[in-house]
Amino acid sequence: MIPKKLHQGDHIRVIAPADSLLPKLTTEIIERGVKRLNKLGLTVSFGKHIREVDEFKSTTVENRLEDLHEAFLDHTINGILALSGGTSSNQLLSHIDYNLIKSNPKIICGLSDITALVNAIYVKTGMVTYYGPHFSAIAASKDADYTLAYFKKCLMEEGPIKIMPSDIYYNTPWTEEQSVNSGYWIINGGKAEGTIIGGNFLTLNFIQGTEFAMRSDGGKRLIYILEDNGAESANNVQNQLQSLLLQPNFSSVNGILIGRFRKESKVTRDLLTKIIKTKDELKNVPVIANVDFGHTVPIVTFPIGGSITIDATNNRADVFII
Repeated sequence: MIPKKLHQGDHIRVIAPADSLLPKLTTEIIERGVKRLNKLGLTVSFGKHIREVDEFKSTTVENRLEDLHEAFLDHTINGILALSGGTSSNQLLSHIDYNLIKSNPKIICGLSDITALVNAIYVKTGMVTYYGPHFSAIAASKDADYTLAYFKKCLMEEGPIKIMPSDIYYNTPWTEEQSVNSGYWIINGGKAEGTIIGGNFLTLNFIQGTEFAMRSDGGKRLIYILEDNGAESANNVQNQLQSLLLQPNFSSVNGILIGRFRKESKVTRDLLTKIIKTKDELKNVPVIANVDFGHTVPIVTFPIGGSITIDATNNRADVFII
């Protein structure tokens, strides 16, 4: 089930399934985010509980659920955008009314900790969800043109999308300094096609072994998209990856895209190649890294449950969302 695309004049509701609205998101930054979405022809409103902050940087499960369910029930709302990431969206999974969502399908998009939410909704309802920029990334980024271009392609337009590497990137949404993007890193060559699952390494592992984790998707081949939050060392990345390789559904994985690592992770191309090459399970699996998604910007939007093709042959890589 694919929710309706957004159109000019449509209404986006920003909710906070994980962290609430924290002081770092100033009024100026919020207004900039709203204006950027307005330029796409979208109107923006905010959930009533997003400003409630407890000692865990969030609000109660009940209040977060209320904002989530209301956004799906309100027929004037056409799409839902997570405010930011955090550490607690998995608290909602056992309490969500998935039948309500299935009866009122609409776009929902976010990243990082929202991995738990978008994968669980897809698994429990069959509705395609979206792993892409949350409102904070759109609002805080010095340059959001690339991010918004792919947000628009994926959520507002029809047809296949060729993902082209950005020319430059920023280490975080809050970074002023540009860095030159070195393009795709082809770790393992080959061709693959499959259904997109995944998101943040750590958060994805939080839900493994539960009813909310992806299985073999009815016999379809799977393509993992994977990224880390910037604080993970190479050792942690290796451990997180190994945890995924141990999952029962890994035999269905046909390819892997890995998002760009932040500089402080010190995960270089050579180091990542060494990690991948030590995993026998990945010997025949195409792996492309340094893709524009994760905790650096810009950020491509991917449909969780959508289809993607990878062609990493002849020393070049082509990636298409289809």
